[in-house]
This record gives sequence, structure tokens and C-alpha cells, in this order.
Amino acid sequence: MPAAVRIVMSDDEIVVVDKPSGMPSVPARTPLDPPDVAAVLAARCGPLEAAHRLDRDTSGLLVLARSRQARSRLGRAFEEGLVEKRYLAVVHGAPGSRTGEIHLPLADDVACPPRKRIDPIMGRRAVTRWRTLHAGVWDGAEVTLVELEPLTGRSHQLRVHLAWLGCPIVGDRLYGPTDRPATCLALHATAIVLPHPRDGGRLSLTSPPPEAPPWQILALPGGRE
Repeated sequence: MPAAVRIVMSDDEIVVVDKPSGMPSVPARTPLDPPDVAAVLAARCGPLEAAHRLDRDTSGLLVLARSRQARSRLGRAFEEGLVEKRYLAVVHGAPGSRTGEIHLPLADDVACPPRKRIDPIMGRRAVTRWRTLHAGVWDGAEVTLVELEPLTGRSHQLRVHLAWLGCPIVGDRLYGPTDRPATCLALHATAIVLPHPRDGGRLSLTSPPPEAPPWQILALPGGRE
């Protein structure tokens, strides 16, 4: 069962939450899937609609709109590149350098949905900026904490790009090794900066990663061990 949803901020236009891993950010496709964030918060916050998406297994900051007008304005902000997002991930192994930028277009893997694949011909532009923060050991193997900045917003972009880099995210059941212990996907939406839909004012929010394996074995930003 996913953990409870923590409300980071709320006003008459938006609600920003810290979504737990395992909870859909938008309504699920089948009745067997767990309820999405808006459904979970309906009794507390009234009608909500997610302004963007996080993968079900990704934790972290999710912005929801309270009205159709707020949803429209937020949607335009995302489309026009006015929203900045940063993620933290714990990955297997270590990148070959301290920083980098990945330019690899992505397309649906029709032979193995919901996977995505790198496709220079049919794929859509996808760009990820990354830098390493800290190295450590988890379950006897080398892991690295990396900070990620997606410059585009493709589905599974960070997961595919890191797997291509040779450093799949810990707990990634689609793109990572199958012989590692089962754990939550170690990918967390840790920061977001966006124009508020009411007046366009700059709104900047952060969220620390979960206090669960493998996060707790790394020295994280802010001095937490």
C-alpha cells in the first residue's frame, strides 16, 4: 500500500502534494489499479486535476489544479517550458563523468508496452541534464546519487536515459537489472519552480526524498545521512 499523501502547499487555485511511490498521479486505466492522488484527496480538498504526471512508482512533488482555468494556465506553462523540475535518483553503478546532458529521442516500445525505446527516426525529442552528487554502497553493490533536470517531459524519460547511460535506477523493474532485491523505484521529484496560475508569480517548492532504502545510505543534500 502506498504511504499517505502529504500536502506541501494549498490555496484557492492549486494543491501541491508529495506523492508516494505506488500511487497513480492520474486516474488509473482499470478498476484493479489503486486510486489516483485526486481521488485520495477528494474528501479533504474537493475536486482536483493533476497538471502534469509522475510515473506511478516515482515519488515527489505533484501539482494539482482546483479549477479548469487553473488547469489550463498550468498546462500552458508546462508546454511553454516555464516550469523547472529537478529529480533525485539512486542509480546502479556510476556515470563516467561528473555531469552530462543526454539527447536521445523516445518512442513507444510497441512490442513491450508500457516500455519506451530510443528511436532516432520516430522518437520525440528528449533531453536530460544530470550531475553526480554522492557515491555509496547498497546491498554490496556500488550506487550513486544523481540530480536530474529534464529539459523535456517525455514519459519514462529519466528512466530510459539513465539505463542508456549504463546506470539504471535502483528499483526500476522495466529498465533495470532483474537480479537485484525488490524495492521502490529510487526516483524522487525533489523540486519544482512554476508560475502561479493566479498571477504568474514565481512559486518554488522542494521535497526531501523518502527515508527508506536505498536513500538512507547516501549523504543527501542538506546534510542528512
